Amino acid sequence: MGMEDLKDIIAENLVRLRQQAGLTQLKLAEMLNYSDKAVSKWERGESVPDLRVLIRLAEIYHIKVDDIITKQPEGAVKPKINLGKKRLLIVLLSVGLVWFIATGVFAVVYFTPSNEQFAWLTYVVAPLASAILLTVFSAIWGTKLTNAISCTLILWSAVAIFHVFFAVFAPAIDKWWLFYVVAAPFQILIIFWFFFRKVK
Repeated sequence: MGMEDLKDIIAENLVRLRQQAGLTQLKLAEMLNYSDKAVSKWERGESVPDLRVLIRLAEIYHIKVDDIITKQPEGAVKPKINLGKKRLLIVLLSVGLVWFIATGVFAVVYFTPSNEQFAWLTYVVAPLASAILLTVFSAIWGTKLTNAISCTLILWSAVAIFHVFFAVFAPAIDKWWLFYVVAAPFQILIIFWFFFRKVK
């Protein structure tokens, strides 16, 4: 079997699997962190996804890579796509665990002599831990939009920590606004990185 035949087989399978899963080219592209133009090229047989993408496609459709690269009888392989309830539950439980741990730390600090007045700072740090966790899950399962949102949450929760800690421990330094000025360019970089950079 020649390369052109392989391209045609993969293209045919990709179109069928995507349509059976009820996905648009744009939605699939977001799930893969690729452009919809790349998906369109694969489905027209103009190029072939690399191995990493083929593995990711197999994970999305709950099939084997072989089911994508070999010719399949009509209706032999159907995708079983789950766009999110289990994953959402995992994310929520994980974030809940972060806040449960934060509450435990709060209790320990609160009942430690001379430190109780700082116990509430635990809940200032918890959003950053939650944002980092969300970024990890977003990198695995998310789209460009969720990646951008989770990175934005990391940025601004870190800024909030600096702001609050300076207000508590160094109140004489009235330069909290500098953190927001410094963070603004990073926010712009996040937007450009996830939405305006060229993807294959």
